This record gives sequence, C-alpha cells and structure tokens, in this order.
Amino acid sequence: MNLKFCKSTILLFLLLFPFLGSAQIKLAKIFSNNMVLQQNEPIRFWGKGLPGESLSIEFANKKQTIKVNSDSTWLAIFKSQKYNTKAQSLILESEKEKIELKNILIGDIWLCIGQSNMEWPMSKEMHYKSEIKESNQANIRFFNPTYAGKNTYNIPFSDSIIKKLNPNDFYQGEWESCDLNTFKAMSAVAYYFGKKVSNETGIPIGLINISIGGAPLETFISLKSLKTSAAFADKAAGDWLKNSSLPVWARERGRQNTTGKENIQEDENGRNHPFKTGFAYKSGIEPILNMPIKGVLCYQGESNAQEIERVNEYAALSALMISDYRNQWGNPKMPFYFVQLSSIDTVQYKGQLWPNFRDEQRKMLQLIPNSGMAVTSDIGFRNDVHPTNKKDVGARLAQWALAKTYRQNIIHAGPLARNAKYKSGNLIVKFKNMSAFLSTSDDKSLRGFSIDGKNDVPASIRNKRVIIPLTEKPETIYYGWKSFTDANLINSEKLPASTFKLEVE
Repeated sequence: MNLKFCKSTILLFLLLFPFLGSAQIKLAKIFSNNMVLQQNEPIRFWGKGLPGESLSIEFANKKQTIKVNSDSTWLAIFKSQKYNTKAQSLILESEKEKIELKNILIGDIWLCIGQSNMEWPMSKEMHYKSEIKESNQANIRFFNPTYAGKNTYNIPFSDSIIKKLNPNDFYQGEWESCDLNTFKAMSAVAYYFGKKVSNETGIPIGLINISIGGAPLETFISLKSLKTSAAFADKAAGDWLKNSSLPVWARERGRQNTTGKENIQEDENGRNHPFKTGFAYKSGIEPILNMPIKGVLCYQGESNAQEIERVNEYAALSALMISDYRNQWGNPKMPFYFVQLSSIDTVQYKGQLWPNFRDEQRKMLQLIPNSGMAVTSDIGFRNDVHPTNKKDVGARLAQWALAKTYRQNIIHAGPLARNAKYKSGNLIVKFKNMSAFLSTSDDKSLRGFSIDGKNDVPASIRNKRVIIPLTEKPETIYYGWKSFTDANLINSEKLPASTFKLEVE
C-alpha cells in the first residue's frame, strides 16, 4: 500500500473522529486524588461524556448506573456521610474507559478567597522552618491552584498567559495531601487554620484556595448579583478598565497587563483579567457550586482601601457577596470568617484610610449574620503590606470556627466595643468578648484611645471597662485610629481589640 496514501487516510480518520484518541468521559476539574468531600451533605460527582452513553460510578461501596445527558453533562449523587479519615476510592467507567481516584476523605471544605496575604505561601511565612516538623498532616488536603498572570506586575501579559485568560483555563491544579513538599506553596493562613481545626476536632479539612495577589473584592462576586443590586449595579456596567466604580489601583494594573496585547478574550465588560469584575467567581467559584462546602474564609481589602468611596461601601459589598454565595450553595447560614486588615505606615504605602477600613470591617459583624473577624492590627509590618506572621492569623480564624461552627466553649475574639457613655467627668467604654479581664499586650499603660482620631488621651482599665477622664463630653471616641497603630488593649486570651469609632452617648 502507498505510504503517502496511508498517512493521508490516518490523518483524515483522526480529523473525523477526534475523540477516539482521547478521553470520552471526564470528571469536573475539581475532582482528583487526595481530595476531601463535604460531610453530612449529598455527595455529587459530575462531568462530561458522550450523549446517551451509560456510565457506571462506584463510591463508598455503592454503585449506580447513569446516562450522559444530551448536552454531554452527567451528574451522580450519593448519600451523605459523616466525616471519615479512612481513604476511599471513586471508580468511573464507560464501556471503553475507566477513571479511578484514590485517597479521598470525608470532612469539611473551606473556600479561601482574597489577595496576596491569603495567597502568601508557607515557604515565606515567619514560622516556616519550625513548622516543617509538623508538616505531615494527613487529614489536611489542599486544592491550591496556580492562576494565569501570577506574579506578573507592571508589564504586559505574555502570549502564554493570554491563552489561559478564560474561565476554563485560568486556574490550574489538583488536590494534594499535606506533607513537607506540598505545604511549601500552600496559603499559610489556610494551612494554620486547617491544622488547628483538624487537630482539635479530628475532622479532615479540605482547603480550596483561589486567592489572587492584588485582587479587588469585585472579582470574587458574580456579575448577576451585582447587576441586580441597586447599590452596586454600576460595578457591572461597561468596560471594567474604565469603570470609576471599581478600585483605581486594580484598573491601573489591568491596563498595564493588557494594553497593546491582542487575542485577549473579552465581552461587554471588557478584556479578561484576574481583577476583572466577576472573573474569579466565573473561573473558580461557579465551577464548584455543585460541591457542598462548609464555609468561606476571606483575607482581602488592601486593593479596596485606597479611595474613601471604596472603603465606605466595603461592608455592604461583602454582605452582597456572601449572601449570593449562601444563596448559590443553598446554605443561608454558611459561615463567613474574615481577616481585618493589619497595620502599616503611610511612608512607603498608601495606608491613610486603613483605620477607616478596619472600622468598616468591624461593622460587617453586625451586617452579616454568622460571620467572624480575626483582628491583626497588632502583627502588621510598618513598611510592608505583607506581614509574615500568618500563624496567628490562621489561628484566630480557627478560633472563630471552633467556637461558632464546631461549638467549642472557647473565647474566640478580642474585645469589641459595645458602647461609650460620658458620666460624671469620665468617658466609660464597655466591651464584649472580654473573657476574664482586660489588660495590655505589653504590660504598659493603655494606649490607642483618642477623641479626635489623632492624639492619644490617657486611659485606664477598671472593672473590665476603659475609663477616660475628660472635662467635657466628646462627640466621638476612637481606638486604634492610626494606619500603623500601637494600641495595646487585649483580653485574657491575649486577643487584641478591634479598631473602632463610636459616638459617645
């Protein structure tokens, strides 16, 4: 037979039948070896296949047969299980193919969102070297994907990055079991959170980390929820790079990465980019909505703290986001635990509005039911937006989860101002979350209180209250109202008080 004819025939055959040399059945990208599935919720597996094809799927000694839908999708649902540290396998088969996933645990899944301080890897964390000996945590699993454009600053994206700027290819990764090699790249905040919760409850913890360095909150919010919001519809209108309702810094970075480049996918909201409104939601959250999760952890805000308009809307914008998540997952009480911004000076970083922003985050506790805030103003770096002590951050988030989600009887937060009243020449500030007593973090005189937001006034602790002697009633009392604050009020659990601004009664 003519060799040239054979090659042409083979080429024509492959063009006409492109799937014969590749997988016919596929699981969604979120599924892989070493994963965690959510306990006490129906277990869902889904993916794609040939329309009408019969598939056999086996998990936890249960087996069922399903058919692929006409749109090539399939879904299999198994009964819920209580958490289980014994590894299980999934077997998916068609007439000609077989997929097997191993080392699957049943536990609790926490979705981690935010920007670089959530993304910050263990390898750069303050306690990394001492933590190495603790790194083999078999009950902690990470889905810690990389993303297109990571660490690409102030320059145009390369062609290889541009090819991945679409929801299907933006995040790339698979589940990993926590050990010495894998935990180096994992979010340090998520690692310490997962370790503390798992070790104290015995429950396997899965951590899905889709944080993006520099990302504004808007990229993690669905376009639909923004468009249907009277307050925030403008954020989803027109080209995001020209939209004055979005953070200035994020739009500047977007222009740096995309100007002069061709072949970037775009739609009515402009060119795709990690910071584009709704893009992280579309790429990382929407694809996993079939998978139940336990709750959401968020460490974000630096990119939304540069203009007063963005600061003043942050609590309501966060409430919109988590309300939509709860609605999409069908879980109206889904826990939402977030990190209050730390401290930073204003010499090398534009931190002038950080006190306002921290106070705005404090208001989220009242605005968002079943939420919690880890205060970190005591562990910030003066000249660096990336404090490296993530151990305390993760532990403080875990305290909220252990108390509120896992129902442990523990003190979970630092002092939160309840009210401020002027009486008989004294301003009296009352708190909640005091535990046994109030004190100072350095055993020195109490610092951080002000009646003008600038200059400290003498204050002392008496009977679990803060007393400030004043000859006249002030309109407002401030605490921690400096970008880099040295305020030192703590409770008996050594948890710091939140920045606040209160009207005096």
